Amino acid sequence: MSENERAPRFPCMVNALGKMSWPRRTCTVCVLCAATAMALPAQTLTTLHSFDGTDGASAYALVQATNGDGYGTTQFGGTNANCPQSYGCGTIFKITPSGKLTTLYNFCSQQVGSLCTDGQGPSAGLVLAVDGNLYGTTEGGGANGGGAGTVFKITASGKLTTLYSFCAETGCMDGEYPYAGLIQATNGNFYGTTMAGGANPGYLGGGGGTVFKITPSGKLTTLYSFCAQTNCTDGFFPTGLVQATDGNFYGTTEYGGANGDYGTVFKITPSGKLMTLYNFCFEIGCPDGASPLAGLIQGVDGDFYGTTSTGGHNCSYFEGTPCGTVFKITPTGTLTTLYNFCFQGGCRDGAKPFALVQATDGNFYGTTEDGGIDGGEGACYGCGTVFKITLNGTLTTLYSFCAQAGCTDGEYPQAGLVQATNGDFYGTTYQGGTFTCPLIGSGCGTVFSLSVGLGPFVRTLPTSSKVGAAVKVLGTNLTGATSVTFNGTAAVFTVMSRSLITTTVPAGATTGTVQVVTPGGTLSSNVAFRVRP
Repeated sequence: MSENERAPRFPCMVNALGKMSWPRRTCTVCVLCAATAMALPAQTLTTLHSFDGTDGASAYALVQATNGDGYGTTQFGGTNANCPQSYGCGTIFKITPSGKLTTLYNFCSQQVGSLCTDGQGPSAGLVLAVDGNLYGTTEGGGANGGGAGTVFKITASGKLTTLYSFCAETGCMDGEYPYAGLIQATNGNFYGTTMAGGANPGYLGGGGGTVFKITPSGKLTTLYSFCAQTNCTDGFFPTGLVQATDGNFYGTTEYGGANGDYGTVFKITPSGKLMTLYNFCFEIGCPDGASPLAGLIQGVDGDFYGTTSTGGHNCSYFEGTPCGTVFKITPTGTLTTLYNFCFQGGCRDGAKPFALVQATDGNFYGTTEDGGIDGGEGACYGCGTVFKITLNGTLTTLYSFCAQAGCTDGEYPQAGLVQATNGDFYGTTYQGGTFTCPLIGSGCGTVFSLSVGLGPFVRTLPTSSKVGAAVKVLGTNLTGATSVTFNGTAAVFTVMSRSLITTTVPAGATTGTVQVVTPGGTLSSNVAFRVRP
């Protein structure tokens, strides 16, 4: 592959980090093959906010905090005059379910010389930690030369603390450019990846990326450096992680692998021992998919589910067409392709999918950056979609973006969805909306909600712990709750607000559903709470 083909994700314009930033618009006709797809009458999508540049531009995934509001990041935009980029260094924002947005932080607020020591260009969402704070990464900036990125903590009110600046070691052996977000493991520490750097030469000698652990106080340990094997058969450019019920971490790499540079699925232990579970592009033409851009999720059935950004039966990876797949993989590495995008003419069912979320109805929901019914500004395969897919691979397109004149409803979602405790889905688009970003002549992106008729529920933070451990229960309209049970065992609890209950795991509790009885009815947790020994 050429250097441009390897450049991550958005090949139209190079940002200050030396990586591409704005979405590609190409016109390639996809080949129709046998697959299963279903059409659905248009869903009602509500645009909650259109970014105008000053409050951010090009948003990423949302997370619901203990106050019931959503929190997210924008890669660009903001009002910080210190930012060396004319289009802004990015923001952190809060948005209410009704769409009132507040900018909490403008990156590059702290600067030493030309360095944005607090980071710039967050390219992933935030994670809500058990301490109630939010943690995340920036792809650039930091206190060390080269702007290799940071890990930060931010309170719900907007106080930001930089926990770590990458490239703190000679040769950036600790990693560079944490493109993906963090997860908090059962031991309380955070785990993440960097897309470059590490102890081994990678593509162009820049290192193949790392897996790292970082404590809440900021002590970082590099667990694994990719390209440890000849020709990077262990993969490079890792994406996000998920901690499975077996305690290990699972993830994907965008490139590398034993079959060429088409990506992998891997497992890594908490101590850093890595095992490659699957190498994409197993067959000529990559009918099994290639180049996963997002991490995995573990389904309630114990298997893992994910997406590839290209490949599949309907498009050849070698044509450079971003069609992609949805797949299932067992913990031992048996992969099943559930759906091949671009099944419908013009890729009306979508193309280039991102992360999945398993909703309370048991189905998976996600977004595609391209494709959809509306061609959108002359693009032959659309401006992206929201879709639902069942466990057996039946896909339903719920919404096609650019359905409104001028794409005021948004274009090119480049992050997954979150299901809030009111049952609705919330997401972002990278472009589109009612305001024009001068740099690109298109919208600065949106925040949207989509209701598919699912009811309210509660979720716990964390989702597993020991008897006697503190647990937060997040929900909607919790005021007046009269009972909290862990798989039927009653717990002592305190209603802190309409969106938060605090409790402890009661003696005698076993793994199962957490239920809260409220004046409006009984709410159940979206996943079973695991009681650990």
